[in-house]
Amino acid sequence: MRIRPRRLRRNAAIRDMVRETRMSVKDFIAPLFVKPGKKIKDPIPSMPGQFHFSVDTVVREAQELCSLGIPSIILFGLPDSKDPLGSRSWAEDGVVQQAISAIKSRVPDLVVMTDVCLCEYTDHGHCGVISNGRVDNDATLELLARQAVSHAKAGVDFVAPSDMMDGRVAAIRTALDQAGFDQIGILSYAVKYASAFYGPFRDAADSAPRFGDRTAYQMDPANALEALKEAHLDMEEGADMIMVKPATPYLDVISRVRDITLLPLAAYNVSGEYAMVKAAAGKGWIDGERVMMEMLMAIKRAGADLILTYFAKEAAGQIDNG
Repeated sequence: MRIRPRRLRRNAAIRDMVRETRMSVKDFIAPLFVKPGKKIKDPIPSMPGQFHFSVDTVVREAQELCSLGIPSIILFGLPDSKDPLGSRSWAEDGVVQQAISAIKSRVPDLVVMTDVCLCEYTDHGHCGVISNGRVDNDATLELLARQAVSHAKAGVDFVAPSDMMDGRVAAIRTALDQAGFDQIGILSYAVKYASAFYGPFRDAADSAPRFGDRTAYQMDPANALEALKEAHLDMEEGADMIMVKPATPYLDVISRVRDITLLPLAAYNVSGEYAMVKAAAGKGWIDGERVMMEMLMAIKRAGADLILTYFAKEAAGQIDNG
């Protein structure tokens, strides 16, 4: 045989030389959960290896992540109180606002992103204002914009709206610009599906809806063309980067969105993806480290530039960036 593909697989050096997709620690954004208090680092039972941090301990975690070469984090907040509007989401003394300021003062080179949504802050657990038993899209936009501006005042680098309200990127961009924060970027959760893979996150963030579900504003898992529409809309509204969430079950969507955008594309390797690997590895059914790296490589191969992943710290130790 003249053509033998196995010649290019013969040893590790050759395989590395012809490898088509390369992953770097610089591709990772690490999600972190922050809550009120001091000296807190409480394990999250549904997400082994993940923790609830207080502001002081999240600073130390951010320093460690930065020392590993991970360039960015995204913060999720658990407030000290909740109400129907989620007003603690834009409070100047809110836990996320405190964390932003503390991290940027101690780890200035780390890119700090924040989730912008109301679900963690409302007493009903939905991502927007409830009016007549449903989420009121337009009434929610002003509150999301207030939250984003409060994060900008605290020193954030990027805000990441995850609520899936129509028009929220434009509303946030306008509010940031009018407040003098035209340099603050927006990483939009442009394509966010109503997925069953979010369970451990909702446990960790105490953000499960108290009634109904989110199918009226998050996307139908059966739809792919709609993902392109959502991506186009957020690009037109001024997003600086866009994201697909979840990642592994939607590799086809990542690939299709990659084909229609010149913006940096992120994918969120969500809590359910993480927890399944950890659970199966804990039972000895899979090699957890190999599955982790294969999963992350698949997301990268599909076209993601950046990967939000709870594996960030663990995967950083497995990557040879030489």
